[in-house]
Amino acid sequence: MTGPERAAKPQSRVAVVSGATGLIGSRLVPALATSGFTVRRLVRRQPSNASEFRWDPTGGTIDATALDGAEIIVNLAGETIGKRWTTERRRRIRDSRVNGTALLANAIANAAQPPRVLFNASAVGIYGSRGDEALDENSTYGSDFLASVCVEWEAATKPAEATGVRVIIGRNALVLSPDGGALAPMQTAFNLGLGGRLGDGRQWMSWIARTDIVRAILFLIATDAARGAVNLAAPNPVQNAQFVRILGSVLRRPALIPVPAIALRTIFGEMAEGTLLASQRIRPKRLLELGFEFQFPTLEAALREELRARRA
Repeated sequence: MTGPERAAKPQSRVAVVSGATGLIGSRLVPALATSGFTVRRLVRRQPSNASEFRWDPTGGTIDATALDGAEIIVNLAGETIGKRWTTERRRRIRDSRVNGTALLANAIANAAQPPRVLFNASAVGIYGSRGDEALDENSTYGSDFLASVCVEWEAATKPAEATGVRVIIGRNALVLSPDGGALAPMQTAFNLGLGGRLGDGRQWMSWIARTDIVRAILFLIATDAARGAVNLAAPNPVQNAQFVRILGSVLRRPALIPVPAIALRTIFGEMAEGTLLASQRIRPKRLLELGFEFQFPTLEAALREELRARRA
């Protein structure tokens, strides 16, 4: 069949993802494909297939052809924060986020046809440790290391925003997954009979099921009213003592051995204060206003789902 009788073949929508093999990206990429996107992955090594494109946030280079015809860009790249913060690691934590985002945002600004949406990861660490204070997107920022990194990280998206691209900044809470992040070592400790509260256990832990953070990213990308900072946290944060009690119940392991704050500070240094002992009681105000519905709004249901998915 030729000419006007031939049905037009629909063009595939293109999404570009950095951090595609990470905790969130490894689930987001197949979800994007299921939603009808052709996914291009930004990688720091030599590309191994046609879907991969080289970028080097440290060296400030990117294969700009990755952005050709792209509708959305999702930037999830960043060095892990879950190790002791040496001077070198602090530099890598900052540069991987700030320099990588700036590189991508400038490439978007210089593109002949910029994408429609940039979703850029950030973190609830921007608020610092705030005790029992309820925090939403209008709350002031903290002043510690992670907060300062997040402020620079988010500001690095400005070149893309200046071109009219709809920029969404997802401030991630603790993502529940047995495949990595904070939950994996906690699960290991419980399985060894070493589970318990951290410090006095009163610090608030804001969390989100990996299933829900992937759903939320897809929702925000598809929602024209979504722009600016959005807290990606479940609506029911809990204190650390309650978190470990529920985790122990789900794992059928005791939560009896507390880890003193002084021991955490001795082992992990500043990282302990900035993460393990930090108190952040986050409200997903903007996400709920936009109409997002959590599939797993409570901690027990979220843990059972994520741990069940691992066993399945």
